[in-house]
Amino acid sequence: MSTIRNPKDFWAGLIYLGIGLAALYIAQDYAMGMAVRMGPGYFPKVLGSLLALIGLIALVRSFLRPGEAIGRLAWREALLVLGATVIFGLLVRGAGLALSLLALVVVSAYASKQFRLRPILLLAVGLSVFSVLVFIKGLGIPLPLLGSWIAR
Repeated sequence: MSTIRNPKDFWAGLIYLGIGLAALYIAQDYAMGMAVRMGPGYFPKVLGSLLALIGLIALVRSFLRPGEAIGRLAWREALLVLGATVIFGLLVRGAGLALSLLALVVVSAYASKQFRLRPILLLAVGLSVFSVLVFIKGLGIPLPLLGSWIAR
């Protein structure tokens, strides 16, 4: 009989602990600074520490609380979400932020079993409008609204 009572918590804990420790290792030579004047290492060190702590808690909990076994890996869904992110990155300069976000939302939402086109299109349009207003208009981030493929 295995001493691991909750495999989901065990593996999630290992992943969080690994990412947190990797962030701490990478940022070890960065200046920390203080909360009021943060250095380049402040955010990665604080975030890495929190992730490692959460991972350690999940690991300990995996030995104490019973839980479910890990189900099948959803390859199709994972590839659709990853592919949507890649598509966004490839389209953002040529098609612009608005159309790239539409593609990102529609392709990643297709991974869901409850996918319905009309609500997804409404969500995609709303997210695109919100992102354009916040990032391009509000923050002035130099992303094209409509890329060179469309606005010539």
